[in-house]
Amino acid sequence: MEFYLNQIIGWFIAGTPKLLSALVIFVLSLYFARILSNVLKRVLQRRRAPAGVVQLLGQLTLWSIIVAGTISALQQFFAVTAFLTGLGILGFTVGFALQDIMKNFASGVILLLQQPFHVGETIGVKGFDGTVLAIDLRATEMRAADGRVVILPNADVLSNPIVNYSRANERRVEFSLNLSHTCEPTAVRKIILEAIEEVAGVVKEPEPMILFNNLTDSALELNGSFWVDVTKNDPLRAKESVLLKVKSVFKEQGIEIPHPVSIQYPGTQVNK
Repeated sequence: MEFYLNQIIGWFIAGTPKLLSALVIFVLSLYFARILSNVLKRVLQRRRAPAGVVQLLGQLTLWSIIVAGTISALQQFFAVTAFLTGLGILGFTVGFALQDIMKNFASGVILLLQQPFHVGETIGVKGFDGTVLAIDLRATEMRAADGRVVILPNADVLSNPIVNYSRANERRVEFSLNLSHTCEPTAVRKIILEAIEEVAGVVKEPEPMILFNNLTDSALELNGSFWVDVTKNDPLRAKESVLLKVKSVFKEQGIEIPHPVSIQYPGTQVNK
């Protein structure tokens, strides 16, 4: 009994410096982890980062330093290289299996930090236009114009061009018309410009443009564009108002909008 007791005491005395060293390393890691975590949180808050991102990155910083300190403390007693190697292989295997999830997670953090859009803004991404409902670390949820709820993985959102309609107060509206050869282009241009000026929300700069861009056998083709202040009118409604006004004036003044005429021959059909 005395032999074992002496061995324990000897081991304790011999290991005291290592134990103290490990304790110091661990305590210092806790201390610096809290300091750096709090500093990072304050920096992110000053940059007006979302609360979820602030909390997430703060905790990641805290526990990363604590884990590193714990490994350094354990190194005082035994070599942890083999353990870390095995852990690394396991981590690589798990990471490979979950690479899509990790990619979406990393993309979510970047989106929340860079903030190319906020909840409530209208955006266009990957062929979808709609209002952002939620942004989390895996996916972005948006409601499309037709009412569908679209959930896009953050990796797809980040890797595609993002159009933020809400951050541009002015939008360009385009339209096209086919006119009869008998119409007078100058008069038509004047009618359309007057119709555009009467619509609410249309801005004067940039100026509306009316361009005759093609002449076919059956029609004179026209393209037009104007800019709308989206805080005063919806672009689609503005376009509708312009076209209805133009159609009404065309009807009053006898300006024709041609349409294809089908002439049927025996065994064939020709469109003019």
